[in-house]
Amino acid sequence: MSRPITPSLAADAIIELTDRPGSPIVLIERAFPPLGWAIPGGFVDVGETVEQAAIREAKEETGLDVRLIALLGLYSDPRRDPRGHTVTAVYVARATGVPKADDDAKHVCVVSLDEFHQPLAFDHALVLDDYRRFRLSGQPAPLR
Repeated sequence: MSRPITPSLAADAIIELTDRPGSPIVLIERAFPPLGWAIPGGFVDVGETVEQAAIREAKEETGLDVRLIALLGLYSDPRRDPRGHTVTAVYVARATGVPKADDDAKHVCVVSLDEFHQPLAFDHALVLDDYRRFRLSGQPAPLR
């Protein structure tokens, strides 16, 4: 029996910097298409867990050692990634220190949720809306 053709799997981490007032988050400007600002993350490698991928991608793109604290949600709209159908698991993570752009990140920025007004890549505006609700209520993303 042949293996089914399935979507790609990714993992993202909304990184809260707990050593700064208000625990702002880290966003990256992508160095490769699709361009734009995004939540740090990337594809899961064969042989690693989704959680390991989220931690690895956060380290590769921001230089930060993160601790995952919650699964915000799964995002699986076939149109969310212009490169093809990609499902991502988005985690809330905590870290301390100064992020630096590396790997697939051209730049990093540290922002409060209310002060960032640039367009976001993928469906990350929706993800950050869900994260705003999570910060207020502790509830994960709604099922869609």
